[in-house]
Amino acid sequence: MNTDMNGYRSQFLLIFLTLLGVATATQAAPEGALHTGMVAPGHQDKPAWFKNSFLEIREDVQEAADAGRRVMLYFYQDGCPYCKKLLEDNFGQAEISRLTQRYFEVIAINIWGDREVVDFQGRDTTEKAFSVGLKVMFTPTLLLLNERGEVVLRINGYFPPHRFRAALEYVGTHQESNGGFREFLARQAPEPASGRLHREPGYLQPPYRLADHSRGSGKPLLVLFEQRQCAGCDELHRDILRRPESRALLGAFDVVLLDMWSKEPVQTPDGRELSAVQWARELNILYAPSQVFFDTEGREVFRSEAYLKAFHTQSVMDYVASGAYRSQPQFQRYIEARADALRAKGIDVDLME
Repeated sequence: MNTDMNGYRSQFLLIFLTLLGVATATQAAPEGALHTGMVAPGHQDKPAWFKNSFLEIREDVQEAADAGRRVMLYFYQDGCPYCKKLLEDNFGQAEISRLTQRYFEVIAINIWGDREVVDFQGRDTTEKAFSVGLKVMFTPTLLLLNERGEVVLRINGYFPPHRFRAALEYVGTHQESNGGFREFLARQAPEPASGRLHREPGYLQPPYRLADHSRGSGKPLLVLFEQRQCAGCDELHRDILRRPESRALLGAFDVVLLDMWSKEPVQTPDGRELSAVQWARELNILYAPSQVFFDTEGREVFRSEAYLKAFHTQSVMDYVASGAYRSQPQFQRYIEARADALRAKGIDVDLME
């Protein structure tokens, strides 16, 4: 009898302590936090080999350097289709995963997160404020750092696997000492491409007097930096810019298409005389296609440098054409609001179409 009672008491105590632990954990959880086993809508699991960092960035850089690697800061948000592509299409490839782990410690930072971060200057901040301070506009954004915590390469948006692998090799093997990333890319085997520039009749034609023209038209300027051997440029024009919605948005701009390697003379929006290749280098254009937007005063206000499908490409143009960039500095917030407004009108929005 005493043995049975002792057993019951032990079971009761175990159940009581378990319930107490659950209650304590629930009370201790911050407001809005997810309980164990639950995931946020649109959450995408990251590879297990990502670093579980305390987000003390300078210490992370030093620890990586001591291990013969560099730091890659991965800025993301839940529900981001391009983050999903990066995690699945890029890191899902064994060779890319192997190269990344060989060369980098990868640290994930939620652009809307409230985790504490100790930044490059040793200041306490949050993921959200850290992202704003680094002008993170796209997800994913990747900052590939050297051993001093300096940005060797910044990737604003999604790079397809072949180009992402080139970025890994460029920074991972310290190729920045041998020239810029776009020169490194030019030495790689090109993708199959049409071999031509897609200059449309409505684009500005040479001679390119961009400052003079903008003063006369009163429109903002969109500069497309491209090259002849560029499959991504072919896709941009064939699948995106020729759509009626895209053409309507392009009508709000003076549009000029420049060969990023050309010595063709250009009057820049601020009135200087340069060649196209000189201007591309000055603007740090890393690869084609890149889209750089200038206001009517000749100031750069936004740029898109990565692989984007139709909705995001159109959203970038609308962000500048509407002037929304002046009042909404967070491009991701603008995209969400634009998608919601279109859906409210009964327009289907497919982020990856």
